[in-house]
Amino acid sequence: MDKLLLGIDFGTGGCKVTAITLDGRVAGDCSVEYTTYHDHPGWSEQEPADWYAACCSALKKLAASGVDLRAVAAVSFDGSTHNAVLLDGAMKPLRRTIMWTDQRSTAECAALREMKDTIFNTAYQMPTPTWTLPQMMWLQKHEPEVMKKVRHILFVKDYVRYLFTGVAVTDCIEAQGTLFYDMKNQQWSTELAALAGIAPDVLPELVTPTTQTGCVTAQAARDTGLPEGTPVICGTSDSAVEDYGAGAIEPGDAIIKLATAGNVNVMTGKAFPDPGTLTYSHVIPGMWYTVAATNAAALCQRWFRDVFCGEEIALAETSGKKVYALMDELAEKSPIGANGIFFHPYLQGERSPYWDANLRSSFTGVSIASEKGDFIRALFEGVAFSLLDCYGLIDKMGLPIKRIFFIGGGAKSRLWSEIVCNIFNLPVQVPTVGDASFGTALLAGTGIGLWQNSADAVRNCLAIDREISPDPEKAARYRELFAEYKAIHDALAPIYGARAGK
Repeated sequence: MDKLLLGIDFGTGGCKVTAITLDGRVAGDCSVEYTTYHDHPGWSEQEPADWYAACCSALKKLAASGVDLRAVAAVSFDGSTHNAVLLDGAMKPLRRTIMWTDQRSTAECAALREMKDTIFNTAYQMPTPTWTLPQMMWLQKHEPEVMKKVRHILFVKDYVRYLFTGVAVTDCIEAQGTLFYDMKNQQWSTELAALAGIAPDVLPELVTPTTQTGCVTAQAARDTGLPEGTPVICGTSDSAVEDYGAGAIEPGDAIIKLATAGNVNVMTGKAFPDPGTLTYSHVIPGMWYTVAATNAAALCQRWFRDVFCGEEIALAETSGKKVYALMDELAEKSPIGANGIFFHPYLQGERSPYWDANLRSSFTGVSIASEKGDFIRALFEGVAFSLLDCYGLIDKMGLPIKRIFFIGGGAKSRLWSEIVCNIFNLPVQVPTVGDASFGTALLAGTGIGLWQNSADAVRNCLAIDREISPDPEKAARYRELFAEYKAIHDALAPIYGARAGK
């Protein structure tokens, strides 16, 4: 039988599994959502058990679709970063995992800014609630009884991989998402970890993304349908592997990502730490990438679907159409500017360029004539404006960009793709497969020696689905609207700040 490579992605909203042939063709993919718990405003937590359950369900769906899991030659994992899984001595989770979108640790971040120079010089990042360090400080203050029981810390994809293999490690790029990693020396920083009360022996061994980290155990084989003994490759963070798998493997390559969260990333030949952006190592040794990120992108679409689109959900079940396609149809009836409605996608505060946990989402400019399609189009435009806000940081830093790849679930929408292209006023390429699980499958193949290196894997397997060029007239109109979008943010931000202080 033809051999397959399997990539397993744990995004913020769900697990996606993708099986590819050795030449990069997708043999099949399936996804299963899991719940994020918001018990208090600004909180975001997930149950570690849900990830493994979703993975097993997705693999069973993949097998039911006709993919022969017995043909899998290797498997690798990726996941959203910053999310610490706290484990006891028996490797059992002690509590739900605080997710990277959680905003509860603002006070801890304020305290950390007293030593921001030390933190930035060591970890290349500024303290914000996204990072593991302030999250752990919050737990030390509010749940000390839990922290006393911690004997091991893993991260989302590493915990699930441990359940597959019994091997507990993480990779260097994942470690960079903690804020207690020494970027220059590529090792854990005992000084920064100590700020969270974390002893060095609690942290996992560090390996490369393409290191083999055990094999599928007999129990995991029974749970998943994968053959016992299948090689398991470490993998890395979803952001790193998305950039890599989409083809961004040279300095000057850039990514616009429209997934649960949104990113504008540019690849560089060396690190360019900046207080307004995030800095990570690339999958390809020696390369780096700079990230400007918005907290909520396609998450806004999913939220709107769940809260306001009951009619479309019901119609999708009877018509055979996908609910997002029905939402697109409504949005297409609305003109540029959504008949005066603006949307700001701050459902969970905001990262770039404001780093303001107090910001909240809003629809403004609503009138008695506003229709559902106007709201959906405004949502699409607002998320794209937020990404352009992120891009402003990259532009200000003067990082050169030679080509842009557009990836994420939003890239599947023709309308949303065109909106992004016109708002950025730049041509973009959309890869045939532009998600993390594809890049992770390539890592699986590199890890077992199918290609000489990770770059060769991409060059052999990457395909471009379509290229989009901006419409000058629409781009000019969006430039005008973006100025209004920024003015609305500037007007509302002090109000949200004042409300948070009450």
